[in-house]
Amino acid sequence: MIDLEFVERLIRALDQSSLDTLEVDQDGTRVRLSKSPPGGGPRLPVAPSVSNAPPLPEVTGAQGAPRASGTSREGSPPVQEAEVEGAHLIQVTSPMVGTFYRAPTPDAPPYVEVGGRIGTGTVLCIIEAMKLMNELESEVEGTVAKILVENAQPVEYGQVLFLIDPS
Repeated sequence: MIDLEFVERLIRALDQSSLDTLEVDQDGTRVRLSKSPPGGGPRLPVAPSVSNAPPLPEVTGAQGAPRASGTSREGSPPVQEAEVEGAHLIQVTSPMVGTFYRAPTPDAPPYVEVGGRIGTGTVLCIIEAMKLMNELESEVEGTVAKILVENAQPVEYGQVLFLIDPS
């Protein structure tokens, strides 16, 4: 059996390499890691990562051109600006596949609510992946305009989770 620490080291090594796929067979247990989605679909651009979190998609502006970003917080969710329903809203997308949780425990209040003000670094939610709880922090200040995912629902890499009004 392969231990979790070994798998985490493999993930970090794959993230920091130019390899697309890594496969390891140890003591009869096989682990296959891939940056590309299953089925050989198009690969999403990723930002370089030095943390143990999965890679984040590239940050783009409303016109699709790369947007300059200041210092990025490690493990922060990627954001995209978008024109939605006439308002200038920012999309916060999932940096990984996992399960979306609005609160740290089932009986705790949610991290954020629609209409609530948030600042840079505010925890928005948790995404559980491989039994690890990953807090997603906001990279922008504003008001939560919409929460697009229900609690305890599975989310995909790049799926829009929140819409933030920066005004």
